[in-house]
Amino acid sequence: MLNFTYLAAYFTGHMTTKTFKSTVRPYFHGIKQAGDISLRLQMRMNRGFYTIMAAQFFSSLADNALLIAAIALLTTMKSPAWMTPLLKLFFVLSYVLLAAFVGAFADALPKGRVMFITNLIKVFGCGMMYFNVHPLFAYAVVGFGAAAYSPAKYGILTELLPPEKLVAANGWIEGLTVASIILGTVMGGALVNQHIASVLLSFDFPLINTGIDTPIEAALCVIGGAYLIAAIFNLRIPDTGVHYPRQAHDPIKLIVDFAACYTALWKDKLGQISLAVTTLFWGAGATLQFIVLKWAEKSLHMPLDRAAILQGIVAVGVALGAMAAARFVPLKKSLTVMPLGILMGIVVMTMTMVHTIWIAYPLLIVIGALSGYFVVPMNALLQHRGYVLMSAGHSIAVQNFNENLSVLTMLVLYALMVKLELNVNIVIVMFGMFVSGMMYLVIRKHAANQREHDSLAMIGEHRH
Repeated sequence: MLNFTYLAAYFTGHMTTKTFKSTVRPYFHGIKQAGDISLRLQMRMNRGFYTIMAAQFFSSLADNALLIAAIALLTTMKSPAWMTPLLKLFFVLSYVLLAAFVGAFADALPKGRVMFITNLIKVFGCGMMYFNVHPLFAYAVVGFGAAAYSPAKYGILTELLPPEKLVAANGWIEGLTVASIILGTVMGGALVNQHIASVLLSFDFPLINTGIDTPIEAALCVIGGAYLIAAIFNLRIPDTGVHYPRQAHDPIKLIVDFAACYTALWKDKLGQISLAVTTLFWGAGATLQFIVLKWAEKSLHMPLDRAAILQGIVAVGVALGAMAAARFVPLKKSLTVMPLGILMGIVVMTMTMVHTIWIAYPLLIVIGALSGYFVVPMNALLQHRGYVLMSAGHSIAVQNFNENLSVLTMLVLYALMVKLELNVNIVIVMFGMFVSGMMYLVIRKHAANQREHDSLAMIGEHRH
């Protein structure tokens, strides 16, 4: 540190200019050097984050386009109608069944390399569909790749960025993911369209015997190309330099470790609140997709192809809410958004009073925006607490396990309501009351935690 007695000695004439310069110069050189290192580190973090976003966009784009191609393939095969929703079940199942293993895998290698390997698994699943393996099994392989991809995708954010940047990072990631869902669905629909497929099939590549004979095969080749673009970006993701202890290989040991991480996150005063909110959100979000389709059919008298557009409208709202949260909600204030969960449930119930498309559009955007605005800060807080308590990969695996188990449970409950032939308006009211009621209980639990100990003080802690 610069000694101020040097300044006093110089200005009072007790130190020569030459001596003063030789004494002070190293100090200012150190400041410049530290500043250069900080600037280089910041630039490296920014480049790394943009590369992660690009990789995530193309990988998610291909996932959603492949779902449409798989549905079209089932239709071509004249498969029974009940097989179509099973595609989502087979995809999500890996998140639940492999949760104990994918977290350890994500922490065993640099996250960029993990994302590259798991993206290649998705390419393999896409290739299986091309070579006439049943779409359910092929899409299950893609789900396996996605389940292993997720802990690395979100885990690297906690390694690359400081805690105060996590809400903004999650806002951009979620917004971009929603954009990829919309564009991927549109892309998949376009690729299986007969007119566009005929254009693709007309291409003749010199010196290459493509062997592409059907519209589905052409679509799968384009989708495989999107996966390969994502893989190229994966290779450009920098190593964050964060290393964890050597991961166990024994399946029993991995399950025991996962159980310990699961317990630790649910016992943590901040972890349990953020995990409860995100678990509720993803289960409710998956169910809302099907509720919107049924509501559009019964209340708005829309056919399925037009009703599917409403899901995109909700997604636009989610993207707007996510970006707003990234702009206005710091990590320290993340828990202040929880009342919006109650409000979202109430707004959902107003769907029962809407019978025109011009009111439906803004209403669905509001529902999506409320969802995005309150889930992004919760997601960032959960990532932060998980990284502090255990590791990035393990915490995301616990999160995925809970969220996708919630998806499966709530979809089964919804299927039961449909089986009982409940009126869609009754289902909507029950759904809205459930979401608002559960959010109210979570808020009460957080208030009880605060009376025991100021858990907010833990936000921003460094890893243990």
